[in-house]
Order: sequence, then C-alpha cells, then structure tokens
Amino acid sequence: MTTNSVFVGIDVSKQWLDVALHPAGDSFRVPNDQEGIAALGDRLQTSPPTLVVVESTGGLETLAVSALTAQKLPVVVVNPRQVREFARATGHLAKTDAIDARVLAQFGEAVRPQPRPLPGPDALVLRETVSRRQQVVKMLTEEKNRRQTASEALKSRLDAHICWLQDELAEIDKQLRALIKRSPAWRERDQLYRSAPGVGPVLSGTLLASLPELGRLDRKQIAALVGVAPLNRDSGLFRGRRTTWGGRSDVRAVLYMSTLVATRHNPMIRTFYRRLVSAGKPAKVALVACMRKLLTTLNAMARTSTPWTEPLQPSS
Repeated sequence: MTTNSVFVGIDVSKQWLDVALHPAGDSFRVPNDQEGIAALGDRLQTSPPTLVVVESTGGLETLAVSALTAQKLPVVVVNPRQVREFARATGHLAKTDAIDARVLAQFGEAVRPQPRPLPGPDALVLRETVSRRQQVVKMLTEEKNRRQTASEALKSRLDAHICWLQDELAEIDKQLRALIKRSPAWRERDQLYRSAPGVGPVLSGTLLASLPELGRLDRKQIAALVGVAPLNRDSGLFRGRRTTWGGRSDVRAVLYMSTLVATRHNPMIRTFYRRLVSAGKPAKVALVACMRKLLTTLNAMARTSTPWTEPLQPSS
C-alpha cells in the first residue's frame, strides 16, 4: 500500500450511507438519495480513492453504486458474509452502521476485490425479472403447501391467490422471452445454452442474468463462483468430507432442478450420474457432481460458441 492509498467503505441502509475512509479514520453520513450521493461523489473526487467497497444489500446499493461508477470511481460490491467473517477475524464483534463502514474499508485494503463493470439497463431489467420469477415461484410453492392443511373455509382464498400467482408467473415468463429476443447477443446465447438437453428457458435466462462470467473463466473458477466446487476440509492426518459452500445460490438452485432433468434426458449427464451411483456415491453427491459437469460443459460451450454435441467435454 502506498502512502496515498485511500480505501472507502460504504454501509448502505434505506435512508443513509455511512462512509468511512481508511487509513485516515474519517467517517461521515449522507442521505441515500440523488443529492446525497452526488455530494458524496464530489467529496471523494477531491482525493480519488484506491477502492470504494459497498456491501450487497439486495438492491438498496444500486443507486449509489451506479452514480459513483458513473463518476469513474473504482466501486466494488462485495458479499456480506465474506465481510462479516473478516470482521470477526479482525476482532470487530460489535455491529453498527459506522463500524460496518470501517470494516468494509479495511476489507478493501486487505482483500483488494476487483471491481466489475456494471450491467447495462437491459441487463438490470433481466436480472430483476429473473429475481421476481424466483420470488413468485417461492410464494406459489408456499401457498400450495398451506392449502394442504387449510380448512375448507380458507381454501377458496388460497385457490384465488394461487391462480393469481400462476397468471403472474406466466406473464413473467412472457416478459423474459421478450427481453431475450430483443437482444441479438442474448438470443444467440439462449439458443446455445438450450441446445444442451436438460437446459430450458429458466436456467438459460438465469445464466444470462446472474452469471455473465460464463465462458470467460476456466472450469474450476466457474464452479467455485457458483458454489459447486468441492472444498477440502483436512487438518493433519484428518481427512474430512469434501463439501460445496458459498457461491451464487440463485444460480445453484435453478441449476439443481435442470440437472435433475438432465440425469434422465441428457445422455452424457445420465451416464455420468449412473456411474457415480454404481460406484457407491450417495445420490446427492452424485447429483452435485453432475451439476458441476453440466455447468462446466456449458462454460466450454460459451467459450467456444459451440452448440451441444455429445462428445463435447469441458476444458480448462
């Protein structure tokens, strides 16, 4: 770190942005609105920081990140769980907005996460639409489960809501198809992904919206990014079971369902799954391995722009 390096941490809430500068130790608060963010950007421009670290907060950070990035500031959005574990490791057990901002700044200095370019307006709409679809599917499942134990007096109300959710889901799927069709690049990628047996419009749309790195990383990196890479748990003579952990849960959930279909209808995945089960692997372990294989195969297809062919194998 040079003597002029400045790391900025921004803790985001609905109304406020708590800002901390490291190593100077300065801290202040601005409103989380256009005027407050504009003032923050002007203040940071007077002494351009090395990195501005913002915690992902489910969308509350979008306005600030977009505005600061537009001012050519190096902004990165980080995973809250990583930051919280960093806080514990460095002895920050208390949790307030001001403390969180300082931890984010220190995290930026220690870890140096790489800023990624912001998605364009269409990509943001696609991501929001995919996220909304997941929310509607979850609500639909919950309402159907409630209906199983509901009294007769309540079932009619549940049926009406279930009907509405089903209509809403159909409208969202229609919107997703229209968004993908409108972009030549997305349309081409969609056709490429869906050439693989077991990959339908839901997985394809999720990959386009939530995994733009597909085809740009090697197979180990993409598996780790999604959270289907086996992680070692060894110490001394102890050899623990390999487990998967972290990653993008929204992608992983949709990939899981598509892999279930692929174990029946995709010849390569079906053969691989049966071989693992025959070798004594638990069904769940075999399925996660198939998820990884399907993902890395799609990664190879995206990298080479090659549609599905049976002999195709993922490459590093």
